[in-house]
Amino acid sequence: MNRILVLLGFILLIGCTDSKKQKDGEEEQRPPNIVLIFTDDQGYADVGVYGADDIATPNLDRMAEEGTMFTNYYAAQAVCSASRAGILTGCYPNRIGIHNALGPGNKNGINDSELTLAEMLKQHGYKTGIFGKWHLGHHEKFLPTRHGFDEWFGIPYSNDMWPYHPQQGTIFNFPDLPLYENETVIDTLIEQSQLTTQITELSVDFINRNKEKPFFLYVPHPQPHVPLFVSDKFKGKSERGLYGDVILEIDWSVGEIIKALKSNGLEENTIVIFTSDNGPWLSYGNHAGSAFPLREGKGTAWEGGQREPFLVKYPGVVPSGKVSDTPLMAIDILPTIADATGSKLSDNKIDGKSAWKLFKGETAESPQEAYFFYYRVNELFGVRYGNWKLYFPHTYRTMEGQEPGKDGLPGDYKMVEMDEIELYDVVNDKSETNNVAAENPEVVEKIQLLANDIRFRLGDSLLELEGTENREPGMVD
Repeated sequence: MNRILVLLGFILLIGCTDSKKQKDGEEEQRPPNIVLIFTDDQGYADVGVYGADDIATPNLDRMAEEGTMFTNYYAAQAVCSASRAGILTGCYPNRIGIHNALGPGNKNGINDSELTLAEMLKQHGYKTGIFGKWHLGHHEKFLPTRHGFDEWFGIPYSNDMWPYHPQQGTIFNFPDLPLYENETVIDTLIEQSQLTTQITELSVDFINRNKEKPFFLYVPHPQPHVPLFVSDKFKGKSERGLYGDVILEIDWSVGEIIKALKSNGLEENTIVIFTSDNGPWLSYGNHAGSAFPLREGKGTAWEGGQREPFLVKYPGVVPSGKVSDTPLMAIDILPTIADATGSKLSDNKIDGKSAWKLFKGETAESPQEAYFFYYRVNELFGVRYGNWKLYFPHTYRTMEGQEPGKDGLPGDYKMVEMDEIELYDVVNDKSETNNVAAENPEVVEKIQLLANDIRFRLGDSLLELEGTENREPGMVD
């Protein structure tokens, strides 16, 4: 009898040990947390490792040391709403009918049929939170809590869409700017100096509350979009004035989020991404960022309009201290995260392709043959193909030869007509000063073929073409 009891006890002990091993194995297989930090109107050269010598960004520079720095990453488009649509759906924004910057007067927003990054991860068991600016529709059916986010604190559109805009009453007639908690307006913003701090503290709290399960934390800062606001702890601390102070505070915010990951033992199992929605708003002069040495800024398809800082940190998986010059675009981020987490992609057609092998340093190949630069409603302005960037005839804005704005007031853009195709080697000519289209007819011809293909799929209103696969935005009834 005693022998039988001993044998039964031994069997139970083995069973418990196996169960613990299985449990531990499951814990080891927990998918990585995702943190996406997304600034607004930050220029390519507004981070130390990307060339800023008058703004200290120690936390972002450390991200580059501990992760991979991409030097040829592009936002999906050179304007707020369209750019956000691209990174959250994996689609070129014009495919899903999101154009320009949606405001209080717009009735459209992101369609229910689109699978956002938050919805994709939520279906995979993630907790999801957004702290910051949404800008994909402000009517109830378009709010982030209706598109995959469990929590939201922030503003529905840009922070200058309020009655205190410098052109209020002459060009604009904005209503009050609401501050939301989930689907409830909790305040009307008059002063914004504490917003970056609030967003940071709530992001840290979200990490602390959700450390036992995988989570997606999306931090789309309203800054450094004008009007610029900074808390007292960073006011007057930068060599680049108020704009630099704002970047200092954003860098602090990045540090606080990474510190929260470390203190909760989550750093080793979290993918942290830092980037911006588009380039600097150059008409605002000393309240704008810098894309140097890139050409132009926000609202253009030139390199300064869409090429952005892009840092990825994932210890032990993404190589540390690596610099990648491989072209990449925001549309690739959703399928890359799907690959990294084992999540299921949308049944809808998307344009992005996984760059997970690129992130891990297993390849130096771009996930795409070419990237397409649309603007306005559906105008194909340019194409990036290898080292080349080709521009089709179009009208663009510039501050060249113009008096820039100052201290929160904008200057006036000059409109320029581009009459001929232009081609640049953007690897060896980052400032796009030497048009080499005439010397490279075979390159021009190849890119024109690629452009004709995307025009067939997405259209091009410059040529009065209608796409065959476009999906319409959601509308308010």
